[in-house]
Amino acid sequence: MEEKKFITNRKKQRIVVVIEIKPDQKGLAFVMHGLGGFKEQPQIKTFGEAFQENDFTVVRFDTTNTLGSGESAGKYEDATTTNYFEDLEDVIAWAKSQAWYEEPFWLCGHSLGGISTILFAEKHPSKVKALAPISTVVSGKLSLDSPKYKGNELLKQWKESGWRIEKSTSQPGLVKKLKWSHMEDRLKYDMLPNAKKLTMLVLLIVGDQDNSTPPEHQKMLFERLPGEKEMHIIKGASHTFKDQKHLSEIKRIMKKWIGKNK
Repeated sequence: MEEKKFITNRKKQRIVVVIEIKPDQKGLAFVMHGLGGFKEQPQIKTFGEAFQENDFTVVRFDTTNTLGSGESAGKYEDATTTNYFEDLEDVIAWAKSQAWYEEPFWLCGHSLGGISTILFAEKHPSKVKALAPISTVVSGKLSLDSPKYKGNELLKQWKESGWRIEKSTSQPGLVKKLKWSHMEDRLKYDMLPNAKKLTMLVLLIVGDQDNSTPPEHQKMLFERLPGEKEMHIIKGASHTFKDQKHLSEIKRIMKKWIGKNK
C-alpha cells in the first residue's frame, strides 16, 4: 500500500514523502536521493525495492532544493549538504508520529543522500540498525580532490564565476545551475573522524567508473568502520546507476544483505 504525504520541514517548506507500507513489516527503511536527484530515479526505486521485497516499509522523499517533480519546495541552485541532511532529520522526526514507525530503522542514501545518512547515523547511532551509503560523499575535501575536478578547469570556473552549470543526466534537456556556496558548505563535512561511531551494519557500493565518489574514497571510509561491513564495486558503473545490468546487480547485493540481517 502506497501513501503520498506533504509535510513541512523546520523552515516551513514543503517536502513530498512516499511511503510503501507493509502491513506485517519486518523493518523500516528511509531511502534518500543525492544532489539534484529525486525519489523516482531508477536507482532510488531499486534501493527501495530491495527493502520492499524483504517486507520492509519504505520511505522515499524529495528533499527541498532538488530537481524532479517540483512537489518539494526550493531551487536546485540553493542545494547544500546541510539542507539535505536537515530534511532527512525532519522526515524522520515526522515519521515518529506514524503507526508504522519503529526503531532501530535502516538508512540508505545515494551520494549527497549517502553522506546525509552517515551524518544521521553518527549523531544518533542507537536509532540506526543498518546503513547503506551508496556512492557516498565522504568529505568536502575529498570531493575537491576527486577525478571529476582534480587537474581540470571545472572547479576554478565554478569558484570564479560563482556557478556550476551542467546538463542533467537524469533529466535530458535540463540545465542545472549550482552556486559555489554549495561547495563552501560541503567543505564543513568529513565523515572519517567520527566513522568509529558507525558500529551498526554498513554496506558500501560504488561503481569502478565513478569519478565523483570513487572507490578510493569508499575504501578510506570502509577501513575506518568498526563493525560488520561489506563493500562492493560495480564493474563498468559510473556515479549514477542507470544501466539495468548494474541496477540488477545492486538489487541482488542489497536483497542478500538485508535478508541475512533483518
